[in-house]
Amino acid sequence: MTQKLIVIDACMRDGESRTKKILKPIVEELGKRYEIETIVLDGDDYQPVGRKMLAERSSGYVPEQIVEHAKRIAAADRIVIAAPFWDMSYPAILKVFIENMSLFNITFRDNGTYFEGLCRCQKLLYITTRGMNVATGDTLDGATPYFKALSALWGLGEVITLAAANMDYYTPQQAEAKIQSTIAEGLKIAQTF
Repeated sequence: MTQKLIVIDACMRDGESRTKKILKPIVEELGKRYEIETIVLDGDDYQPVGRKMLAERSSGYVPEQIVEHAKRIAAADRIVIAAPFWDMSYPAILKVFIENMSLFNITFRDNGTYFEGLCRCQKLLYITTRGMNVATGDTLDGATPYFKALSALWGLGEVITLAAANMDYYTPQQAEAKIQSTIAEGLKIAQTF
């Protein structure tokens, strides 16, 4: 039985995206072992979870497309999230997407005393590029701690961050060299991912 990997692509700049340049060869390598489904976020697909949506969820209504996506995420063996470092974290559309996928009795449940993740994923790879010189784990990195917290809620397993930092301050040649070295690091991660 082929294992499934979901790629959540929140790279808004497509061909210009440094994060996407790193993502592509890693996904190609992972495609040798996994059946891959890619979800591309472009900002128009999902609505923020607000009063109306909460009322609908409370009455038992969730659009079937959202339920199906959440079920596929819960059934994935691995997840890759690719998102640039925006405003000390990641693009808002990614948070909106995660809130849409955070469905009771699909990605998590709780009994009033504790919560339990329902996803079968064992590893999550978060790929990012940071314009500033912010290291993974630094207090300025708001994304990695969030994905670790999400992993606890949904049951996603180990969170691995692959980041190229300081990209806005490199020459084009230095930036390209950093992209290539980050790809090489990512390909090593892919061997045991």
